[in-house]
Amino acid sequence: MSTPNDGTASTPAFRYTPQLANEIERSWQKYWVDNGTFNAPNPVGDLATDQPLPEDKLFVQDMFPYPSGAGLHVGHPLGYIATDVYARYNRMLGRNVLHTLGYDSFGLPAEQYAIQTGTHPRTTTMANIENMRRQLDALGLGHDRRRSVATTDPEFYRWTQWIFLQIYNSWFDGEQQKARPIDELIAQLEAGTRTTKDGSDYRELSDIGKQQAVDEFRLVYRSNSMVNWCPGLGTVLANEEVTSDGRSERGNFPVFRKNLSQWMMRITAYSDRLIDDLELLDWPEKVKSMQRNWIGRSRGAEVDFSALGRTIRVFTTRPDTLFGASYMVLAPEHELVDELVAAGTGSYEGVDKQWTYGAATPAEAVEAYRASIAAKSDIERQENKEKTGVFLGVHATNPVNGAQIPVFIADYVLTGYGTGAIMAVPAHDERDYEFATVFGLPIIEVVSGGDIGEAAWTGDGTLVNSANTQGLDINGLNKADAIERTIAWLVAEGRGTEKIQYKLRDWLFARQRYWGEPFPVVYDEQGLAHALPDSMLPVELPEVADYQPVSFDPEDADSEPQPPLAKAKEWVEVELDLGDGPKTYFRDTNVMPQWAGSSWYELRYT
Repeated sequence: MSTPNDGTASTPAFRYTPQLANEIERSWQKYWVDNGTFNAPNPVGDLATDQPLPEDKLFVQDMFPYPSGAGLHVGHPLGYIATDVYARYNRMLGRNVLHTLGYDSFGLPAEQYAIQTGTHPRTTTMANIENMRRQLDALGLGHDRRRSVATTDPEFYRWTQWIFLQIYNSWFDGEQQKARPIDELIAQLEAGTRTTKDGSDYRELSDIGKQQAVDEFRLVYRSNSMVNWCPGLGTVLANEEVTSDGRSERGNFPVFRKNLSQWMMRITAYSDRLIDDLELLDWPEKVKSMQRNWIGRSRGAEVDFSALGRTIRVFTTRPDTLFGASYMVLAPEHELVDELVAAGTGSYEGVDKQWTYGAATPAEAVEAYRASIAAKSDIERQENKEKTGVFLGVHATNPVNGAQIPVFIADYVLTGYGTGAIMAVPAHDERDYEFATVFGLPIIEVVSGGDIGEAAWTGDGTLVNSANTQGLDINGLNKADAIERTIAWLVAEGRGTEKIQYKLRDWLFARQRYWGEPFPVVYDEQGLAHALPDSMLPVELPEVADYQPVSFDPEDADSEPQPPLAKAKEWVEVELDLGDGPKTYFRDTNVMPQWAGSSWYELRYT
């Protein structure tokens, strides 16, 4: 009799071994493919069937994987197996189930992988997709393989570009709380029933002025705005792509704040709908609360302070504390900073050295201060730490009492929220209190209840020291009543307006890379943008020998983006007939962000 260790044992003919298991798996997987076991027929068209279809339909959507690595990681099957079980169960119930999977294949991760491996992004992306498909087949997932797409397929990103054009050719009607065709807006402007953003009569503007006026309403627009510039990657990044310590999520390079002209999505137009419609969702309250805080709706007032003939507009949720405003702070990037410095005395003579940042003039101090904070993220700038700043050599007039208050710049004020300027009330705001203490600024109590000699009082209380000779007296009032009365006075005097403000910012929608969807927009010789007609879609990504972005020293904050597509001269300059005869136009050399294709692929199936 043999034993397992005596070398004479033999394997029974029908024992279930790993080899046999693999044979069985491959046999059934081939059967599934050959017989279309998991195919979901359409009622009509190429994918139709002559067999009756169940009326009860179900579409199961997985998040597309990024083909930015050689294959799947363990987290992929964790989710895919769960949805596969759900899809199979519903097929067994007799439902018409569509379960498929595509690939989120444009964007920075895929391009960086290609650069690291020294291979063209298209080559590495397609190779990674094929390997992922092999791995998915090995898992035995019940996908309809005929319906698999990649966001890099021209027939797919044709519709990404089409969606962009629908948004570009729309504006948000605040009265109806929905998007409307831009042609309807132009008709209103032409009829004089609606004015431009700045109140001008549209009919009196030049052709260029008219286009610029319309562009201010579009849901997609170009804007000079502060962006996250990463010299090490050679591109601008969205806020979501920057870590909390001010570095790129991909590559861990320093990220700097820089003022550039970029495509933006006007998502802030939907702020009220985004908040209000949370009530319609059956989500955990904790999640809805996070969404509300992210959007950050707050009611207050925009107040105008005058300085050297210029208006500094601030947003505040506490207009009742205006009498306690003892200084102002602008974001270092604020558009008025350079104007105010140029219009001022240009001297720090007689000024406290603590206010000068060690410089001889305000202009020198501003330049040095901006350089010192260039690499800081928004989060770093708002952390509780030692307060720094620079006096601009300028004073502003407090609109409620005529007090002349100094104007500073400081990193804890950001351009992306409110107006990029604040009125500082150190007696009742902790950050303002810390700043005032460091710079020796007045601390004026206007809300009773605390000991401002020890700390800022941020609690409730009645108003004190808050009256002028022009009809505003809120002494003795509570917070709510004082806010209402102050706003009414500001409006009546033409010194402010009631305002709803949001933390939410418009979405940066351009990258200075190669591997992305080209914009379906061209520019004429005057630099005006023209949307391409649907018949010219897709605008295909050209094949280029050098696809790598022009990257810089990661610490070079003064560098400027140079998109790789700008090298494709024959593709950039093109002759087109857009309705008024053949003319020379220039394509946009930026590309869409990775999120462009991945934000809508479920609609391609439904």
